[in-house]
Amino acid sequence: MLRLTNLKLSVTEVKNEETEKTALKNLILNKLRIKENELKEFKIFKKSVDARKKDNIYYVYTVDVKLSNEKKILNKGYKNVAVALDLSYKWPAPGTCKLKERPVIIGMGPAGLFAGLFLSRKGYRPLILERGDDVDTRTEKINRFWESGQLDSESNVQFGEGGAGTFSDGKLNTLINDKRCHTVLTEFVSAGAPSDILYKNKPHIGTDYLRTAVKNLRKEIIANGGEVRFNAKVTDFVINNGVISSVIVNNTEEIPCEVVLLAVGHSARDTFEKLYARGVYFTPKAFSIGVRIEHPQKIIDNAQYGKFAGFPGLGAADYKLSYHSKNGRSAYTFCMCPGGYVVAAASEEGFVVTNGMSEYSRNGENANSAILVGVTPKDFGSDHPLAGIEFQRKYEQLAFKYGGKDYKAPVQLTGDFLSDRISTRWGSVQPTYKPGTVFAELKEILPRYVTETLKEAILYFDSKIEGFAMADSILTGVETRSSSPVRINRNEEFMSNIEGLYPVGEGAGYAGGIMSSAVDGIKTAEKIMQKYAPL
Repeated sequence: MLRLTNLKLSVTEVKNEETEKTALKNLILNKLRIKENELKEFKIFKKSVDARKKDNIYYVYTVDVKLSNEKKILNKGYKNVAVALDLSYKWPAPGTCKLKERPVIIGMGPAGLFAGLFLSRKGYRPLILERGDDVDTRTEKINRFWESGQLDSESNVQFGEGGAGTFSDGKLNTLINDKRCHTVLTEFVSAGAPSDILYKNKPHIGTDYLRTAVKNLRKEIIANGGEVRFNAKVTDFVINNGVISSVIVNNTEEIPCEVVLLAVGHSARDTFEKLYARGVYFTPKAFSIGVRIEHPQKIIDNAQYGKFAGFPGLGAADYKLSYHSKNGRSAYTFCMCPGGYVVAAASEEGFVVTNGMSEYSRNGENANSAILVGVTPKDFGSDHPLAGIEFQRKYEQLAFKYGGKDYKAPVQLTGDFLSDRISTRWGSVQPTYKPGTVFAELKEILPRYVTETLKEAILYFDSKIEGFAMADSILTGVETRSSSPVRINRNEEFMSNIEGLYPVGEGAGYAGGIMSSAVDGIKTAEKIMQKYAPL
């Protein structure tokens, strides 16, 4: 097939899928100067929105076409026409080393899920151990926590089937450039995700579809001969002479193993502490902390789309902003959730953590995003490899204290935050965070260099998005889990200093988000397959 890039249609030309298809077809015929019978097939490969000019918003397409004479068209040398790259997945050749035990995967977030899926398809029969519940039971417990403040420290927004991303916006955009990204999208669609994630420039599944998709991927792993065990927390690691020999589950059961994929996620603090005690090498890693900001979604739509706000097909608008302060700090928006909710994401008793979540429709009243300030190991107050964990805990504990010690979150209206005064009543924006909120001064909860940088950033962002600094928008604290505070060292074979132990995904410090974590899971599975023969 041939790939045509930079095809543009005004949003006024695209009222539904049928008008889009017809308009694209005419664009292709005109660009290539061919007759209709020469165009055998076409499909959208990529679709984005160009809203730089608010009075004239375009969809920009990359389209793959199948023609009766593709060589003839290529020889004409048309601009933005080339042979479509082959993105089909290529399986590695299997290794010859024999496994005595099946591979063990610890954690069932995107990294563990996709590692398990690909290993299972080639006969490696992986055993996946997940400390939390299956996604349905997990959803019930999370809803109970949001309604009543009753936290299950083993099954929550951070732990359980699907990982932390299951209760987010389900974003699949990423900064990595890897052909496996297309493979991940294809697998999600096969598992029940909306098909438009295959071509949207900023694909998202939404927490509602993502819950279905992870269940279907789990079912395939089991059908392929793998095993999945929930409520199976790995509490210790047996290491002899620098080699992993078994893992201890729930303090009682010992499971022999020689290959362990460590896909525990960025919040498995107790697991990190145990691994460090057993001699696994860690490096402290920079991450970011801050707050969640909520605006009416209509404010963001109007700022981004002007007169086209609410136009069919555009959906809820998003944004991505960054700011560099003269103090040397940087701030940026992260995990922006159009039409979404700010959610309680604690995983330990006595701590408050926020996150953002949207369903596929993104039809909630509010938009929310994290506004984060970067921190580095120099800020942690210690050179201990796990110092970043204690740094996170400090501010999560303060948020718990100022929120009333019952998992309500401390909040402040943006205007009051900028003016250093405590809020006393709501304005036009109502908070979405459950189990509830308490007015507090966020400067009492976060480091001064964070709050000062946030103030500068909010005012700067207002120059980019009109209304961003609106006085009655809401700031909810705290967000500390932007990424892992540690990196578990691994070599070119993806193995740690302990033979047989493979750190994987975001928790190990090698990914950030659903897509890159899933890709890292696949790449780690490939390392196993290249070394070992199937069972």
